[in-house]
Amino acid sequence: MGGLRESTTTLNTVEPLRRTNLNRVFAAVYTCAIFTLLYHHAQTLLFQSKTLLSFSISLSLLVADMVLAFMWTTTQSFRMHPVHRREYPENLKKVIKRDEFPGLDVFICTADPYKEPPMGVVNTALSVMAYDYPTEKISVYVSDDGSSAFTLFAFMEAAKFASHWLPFCRKKDVMERNPDAYFASNHSWNSETENIKMMYESMKVRIEHVVEIGKVSDEYITSDQEREAFNRWTDRFTRQDHPTVIQVLLESSKDKDITGNYLPNLVYVSREKSKTSHHYFKAGALNALLRVSATMSNAPIVLTLDCDMYSNDPETPLRALCYISDPNIKPNLAFVQFPQRFHGINKNDIYASEFKRLFVLNPIGFDGLRGPSYVGTGAFFCRRAFFGDPSTFIAPEIVELSPDHIVNEPIKSPSILSLAHRVAGCNYENQTKWGSKIGFRYGSLVEDYFTGYKLHCEGWRSTFCHPERPAFYGDAPTNVLDMLNQQKRWAIGLLEVAFSKYSPVTFGIRSMGLMGLGYTHSAFWPSFSIPITVYGFLPQLALLNGVTILPKVSEPLFFLYTFLFLGAYGQEFLEFVLEGETFGKWWNDQRIWMIKGLSSYLFGFTEYFLNSLGISALGFNVTSKVVDDELSKRYDQEIFEFGEPSPMFVPITMAAILNFFSFSWGLLQIIRGVGDMQGQFLQMLLSSFVMVNCWPIYEAIVLRSDKGKLPAKVTVIAAFLAWALYYTATSLIF
Repeated sequence: MGGLRESTTTLNTVEPLRRTNLNRVFAAVYTCAIFTLLYHHAQTLLFQSKTLLSFSISLSLLVADMVLAFMWTTTQSFRMHPVHRREYPENLKKVIKRDEFPGLDVFICTADPYKEPPMGVVNTALSVMAYDYPTEKISVYVSDDGSSAFTLFAFMEAAKFASHWLPFCRKKDVMERNPDAYFASNHSWNSETENIKMMYESMKVRIEHVVEIGKVSDEYITSDQEREAFNRWTDRFTRQDHPTVIQVLLESSKDKDITGNYLPNLVYVSREKSKTSHHYFKAGALNALLRVSATMSNAPIVLTLDCDMYSNDPETPLRALCYISDPNIKPNLAFVQFPQRFHGINKNDIYASEFKRLFVLNPIGFDGLRGPSYVGTGAFFCRRAFFGDPSTFIAPEIVELSPDHIVNEPIKSPSILSLAHRVAGCNYENQTKWGSKIGFRYGSLVEDYFTGYKLHCEGWRSTFCHPERPAFYGDAPTNVLDMLNQQKRWAIGLLEVAFSKYSPVTFGIRSMGLMGLGYTHSAFWPSFSIPITVYGFLPQLALLNGVTILPKVSEPLFFLYTFLFLGAYGQEFLEFVLEGETFGKWWNDQRIWMIKGLSSYLFGFTEYFLNSLGISALGFNVTSKVVDDELSKRYDQEIFEFGEPSPMFVPITMAAILNFFSFSWGLLQIIRGVGDMQGQFLQMLLSSFVMVNCWPIYEAIVLRSDKGKLPAKVTVIAAFLAWALYYTATSLIF
């Protein structure tokens, strides 16, 4: 599929990146180098491997380099047609009147009041309720899969505070419409600001106290109407298989703020759960919201947000409208994707939490094809895209769920509420097309990736909106274990797609061509664990046994390895720099890639195949958004946080120990004059590179005494396993 050409309209512009031609030339040269290396491995395996040792080594290197070649090839899809877009929201008035803006339904999902504190979810909701958009056009739906009375209470409080916060934002022209972010920033203070801050802090204290003590005290229920509403539902949360809870906290046609302007709709939803029915995690929650919102407001635009991803720019929906309202884009536009951005990231982003490649570089490349993939949050969907391809509408089972259905009754009317409860039921989807042909797609833990992938396969497009001011800010993991658990969950979900009947290798490439190749790269991301494991252990074991398995300095292949290594790393570094990043952030990004290859990717691969064989069950873990003061201090100081022991720390620590001893042994042999410097140079260089990347591991083992150091249990187990691996390799192979 051809790339987009430079174009300009009243609402937006698109411009191909200047480095595109250079990318294509480099790809041709690098491809020749890859084929040369693979040819060498194949020739060695077939004609020179006469012993078990040489055959095992040659086969391992061939497999590792074939995986690297495959992943490099698939990543070229992001480099063939990269584009930059720009939108002009100030020109919207030339195309559409403000009172004709389409309705906007906002979906916010939360699942655990302790790992995802209700106060954070409240801030996210308030930030979008205060959008620079007609309030009567906005409906905010909060899905609480944790079924928590604390979350319901928090939003009852938020509904009252919104009547003061929204007019304050309009009057002061506030940019940070997340109250917590606003009061933490530098701005002018006056009595009005002090009053609204006191109201916010009072609400925050009440909500956090309720979560802390584990119950809602009567002193916090300020009216009989509120007590009746709260008591009506809280008893249901205590049931093992609780029914659906839907509470309309604000109704835009009735509820007004303190200045007399109408407030947005605010609806709390806790869908029915049952042990006998599969609830499909976040994808199931989003589909429940898609149906509930259809019965109540049925806005043509749907914004999905993570509970910690608050709005940082009140003009964000206007920027999305610059694409949704463009007649050249609108007919087959499924969604407008904004990048995930994170606040509080330390200077050099030690955990690579910004995911520069996933959230910026790859979407820029995809945008020149059919558009970026869906990344789970910060996406404005056209509701119609959930019901078949652009030319074929798939009707839902009842007409009230159709995207063109007009809701004529008040949101609190008995008939509307009754239907909303019905479509949120845990058995409602039985014998329907929800999750397969309609709505967010089931079949993978990464429902965002799979949904975007299926929409693109059906012929829909998307656009990447990357304004200078971040549209959304969220929380990133601030310790290694949370980061690795999150990545392991993603790895399993991606493999579920990679080895399904909808595998991008077959179904995707056949449907989308070059775009399918990009989705293939993402689906097989966990396969990086194979070459990282091979190159993290095999050359080092050979070095400890005095065996040369990589080219000598005097051989032409040495320069081939050098070119392949520097070419891949150099191109990645150049892309980071051209997108405004620093060397420190790039270094940490590649270091975390290596760490993930020996932990989350490796464990994700293992767990996926065990699950495929029915050997183990998969559990879904919510990434904690809670950070204590000591942990936060170490994070700001760019110190890795390990803390509690985890099996995922063991392979990383094994690699750190083995590479340290292999490099030390090789250096000692050279000093003693018995080592082959030319033959072992590349292996020692590789060991030293791994050691530099493993510096946080060495630091956590030897130099630290704080609570975040690597647990001694992990170090002992890793040391024993490293010795066992060396002993076994020496005895059976070398």
